[in-house]
Order: sequence, then structure tokens, then C-alpha cells
Amino acid sequence: MSKFAENLGVIPRAAKLTASIISLGLAALVLYLCSYPPPGSKPLPRAAMVFLPILAFAIQFAFIMFIGYVYGDAKRRGMRYVMWTLLAIFVPYMIGIILYFSLRDPLPSTCPKCSASVLSRLTFCPSCGTTVKPVCPQCGKQVETGWHNCGHCGAKLPDVPQREA
Repeated sequence: MSKFAENLGVIPRAAKLTASIISLGLAALVLYLCSYPPPGSKPLPRAAMVFLPILAFAIQFAFIMFIGYVYGDAKRRGMRYVMWTLLAIFVPYMIGIILYFSLRDPLPSTCPKCSASVLSRLTFCPSCGTTVKPVCPQCGKQVETGWHNCGHCGAKLPDVPQREA
């Protein structure tokens, strides 16, 4: 399965259905308004009468699908999904959605021992206690792979072979 199809699977079915219904209703409303111009004004060209409902449908559909993606992805990452969904809905000009994409947490990792999902900010598996990220042998705080000294206590770290990505 492609990465795009996998990401589309994060969007809840209810968001897809809601996006379809509301977008079709908006397109029908725009088509109706284009067909009956106000009295005393010229009718719109045929191209505009076709293009405007399609444009209205596409923009509204994409917006609701983005909101559904924010909901599903934030839930998958262990973030406050209700808060992020409300921000995506109510902050104007899609700024809430842009904020979500710039501030979201990394995807959870899998524990090598018990295969439980471990949030990215955790160093140990909450189910079995296995270390999922390297830690400093002196202070016990999380360190990044490739560091030569601990960033918290300054202790020299043992040489660990680099994992290939």
C-alpha cells in the first residue's frame, strides 16, 4: 500500500461522508445561485456556471477532509485530538491546520520486546519497561543516537553502532 493511501486511511469514515454530503449541498446551492442572477443583472457565462459549483465542491471537500485527517492523525500520534480538531475548524484561513502540521508529534514507535505502541516522547515501554531509545548510563536520561557525550550531565557515552535508516 502506498504512503498516500495509508495516510488517507487515517481519515475517519464519518468525516468522508460528512465532506461528501456538505460539499454536494454547497455545490447545489452555488449552482442554484448561478442559475438565477439578481434582477437587473446579467447572467453569468456558461463556463462560470459550470466552474463555480465544481470549485465550491472541491474547496469545501478538501477542507473537511483536512479536518478529518487532523482528527485521525492526532489520535494516532497520542496528541490532544479534540483540541487540534477544534483549532483546525475554528481558526480561520486554515491556520489551525497549518499549525497542526508544523507542531505535531512524531509517530509512536513499536516496542521491540512486546510490540506495544510507545509514544515518541517516552524512553521506556509502559507495558514491559524495555528501553526503546538510548539512555545515558550515568544519569539515565534520553540521548540521541550519534551523540558522543550526554547533553544532560556531560558524561562520555559508549560507542554504539549506528542504525541504518
